[in-house]
Amino acid sequence: MAVELSENASKQVKQLKQSQNLPENVFLRMGVKGGGCSGMSYSLEFDTEIGPHDKEFDIDGIKVVVDKKSYLYLNGTTLDYVQQGLTGGFTFINPQAKSSCGCGTSFSA
Repeated sequence: MAVELSENASKQVKQLKQSQNLPENVFLRMGVKGGGCSGMSYSLEFDTEIGPHDKEFDIDGIKVVVDKKSYLYLNGTTLDYVQQGLTGGFTFINPQAKSSCGCGTSFSA
């Protein structure tokens, strides 16, 4: 398995990279950190440094990198972008999450 980006997430990532004038070597890093109201929280950022154990994916022309530890929790996860009214945001659809908080930014495995 791997990580995936929905069509909406892919469009939004490309738009963010372009609007911030980020160079081609910048990639999207997905991760998991301890904390949040359910025990673990998702992280999402642009990065340029790849570690020796990072997993790399090319999804719709977007380079996505996940560190080895986070991949254990994110394998099979789809990153989506949801627009609701005037606001929008990224959301993680993680089949491995046993429970998640109401805001969708943390989970337990």
